[in-house]
Amino acid sequence: MDIKTEANQKIQMVVFDWAGTTVDYGSSAPSTVFDRVFTDAGISLTKEEINRPMGMEKKKHIRELLSYETTTKQWKKKYGRYWDENDVNNLYEKFEETLYKVVAEYSVPIDGVVKTVEKLRNDGIKIASTTGYTSQMMEQVIPNAKKHGYEADCVITPDITGASRPTPFMLYECMKKMNVYPPCAVVKVGDTVVDILEGKNAGAWSIGILEGSNLLGLTKEEYASMPSNELEKLKQRAAEKYTDAGADMVIDSINELPEAIKELNRRMER
Repeated sequence: MDIKTEANQKIQMVVFDWAGTTVDYGSSAPSTVFDRVFTDAGISLTKEEINRPMGMEKKKHIRELLSYETTTKQWKKKYGRYWDENDVNNLYEKFEETLYKVVAEYSVPIDGVVKTVEKLRNDGIKIASTTGYTSQMMEQVIPNAKKHGYEADCVITPDITGASRPTPFMLYECMKKMNVYPPCAVVKVGDTVVDILEGKNAGAWSIGILEGSNLLGLTKEEYASMPSNELEKLKQRAAEKYTDAGADMVIDSINELPEAIKELNRRMER
């Protein structure tokens, strides 16, 4: 007899992303710093280009940005050569230094996070987290988020596992630390495509959030002021990206998560 049979039919743990999901509306901190670092290097990138690899470990993110055809052409024109790993390391050092100075300012929980997490805990669900930030960066984020009412039971960074999204190893580390198994008892909740892939690659459920997400790419002010028909079109495009990546559900805001988890529990019962 499988002693975990009953537990298998219920969600035991939620693994949240940080920037754009639980704190930092729109994932503004990394986007702003990437823009600043590349602009200082003489390279022009659009907001959409910067956001496309969001959720990855940050050095990998820089490689992705440098690999764009438009970036490669700009780099060759400015420096007379193609970029290399030394350039990646130099850009990363500047990114890390700049982000470390400002990241705490962007660590305020997104509206609805504190109440939602409290409700989930009251329902007996454990709260874990993964991120593309390093442990050192999270030393700035965690205390400020806690001061504003949000705290995860477990925080796993790429330098802990030696692997970042979309691999499943940070999520597996959460499962190990929180003693939660099998993967079908876990939900990954995030605001980027690689968040969804992280969950699916682990064999867990994946849920994408629209409001405040990096994928939607809007500031809080832009979201509030945008005409409803235009906003719905953007949401639809973002939802399609989540679904194409394998998301089991897409929700409008984190406030809808408790009901979404009830639906996943019903699916497992069936």
